[in-house]
This record gives sequence, C-alpha cells and structure tokens, in this order.
Amino acid sequence: MASSFDRTGESVGVNDISRISAGSTIKGEITSPNDIRIDGTFEGKVVSQAKVVVGEKAVIKGDIVCSNCDFWGRINGNFYVKDTLSLKSTCVVDGDLHIRRLQVDLDATFNGSCKMIDENEFNQLTSGERPAMYDVPEPEVEDDTYSVGNGTSPFAAPATDEIPEA
Repeated sequence: MASSFDRTGESVGVNDISRISAGSTIKGEITSPNDIRIDGTFEGKVVSQAKVVVGEKAVIKGDIVCSNCDFWGRINGNFYVKDTLSLKSTCVVDGDLHIRRLQVDLDATFNGSCKMIDENEFNQLTSGERPAMYDVPEPEVEDDTYSVGNGTSPFAAPATDEIPEA
C-alpha cells in the first residue's frame, strides 16, 4: 500500500473526483485512488490515495486516510494524513491526528491528540503494522511494602486486639 500513495506528477480530471453530495448518507468504506469530496454524512472509513475535501455541512463518523485533507466539517474519528491536514475555521474534530504537517485556522475546534509522523510511519500505520513509536514499555512493578531499619513501619499499629491508650 505504501507505493500506491505516490501520485507525484499526476493530474486529476473533473470526472476523477468521487463525491458524496449534501443530503446523502452513506455507511461503509470508500477507497479511491483519486480525490474525494464529502458534503453529506458518512459513517465508516474513507481512504484516498489523493486529497480528501470535507465541506462545512459534512458529518463523518470514522477514520480518514489520505495524502492531503482540507477539512471544514465535523468528524468523530481519526486522521492519518501522509502530508498536510488543513483544519478550517468551521471544523469540529473529535479524534486523534497522525499527520506530517498541520495547518489550523482560527476558530477551528480540535479535541484529541496530535502525533507528527514521517512517510515511513504513515506507511506502517496504513499497512496495519504497529510502528515502534506506539509501543509503550510495560511499567516496572515495584514492591509496595514499606520497611524502615528493622523492617517495620513506624506507622504500624500494634498487632494486638487491644486499643492503645493515648
């Protein structure tokens, strides 16, 4: 899949753009070697080897994987962008960004985390591999007993049934 995202020097004709018009609702997965324009509602995964443009009235529930993206709408999902993601002033993003470059307009809303990635990491993420950057080492488990000098805590209560007097 890595080499399929290389579209250097190709020109895109008007008939090469996949479009989901305003008022349309689609559920599933869309995969295209060309540009995609979404102005309606889409639930699922959007994959484009080119550019994805999401209009102001668009609502997306799912992930977007593409080379570049101009985003004006609403999304509850993650972005995986090989090059540049442009968050426009009307957008609302609830999800994580895995991108190479980010452009954010004033008044854009973003709730999530952002990880700047290079082309190699993008290729790993989109091929299903887990890049080393996402490997979290297991925390060391420490012994939770407390000992001082002779092995007993100065705060320990006597081991009897009697209640000590003050």
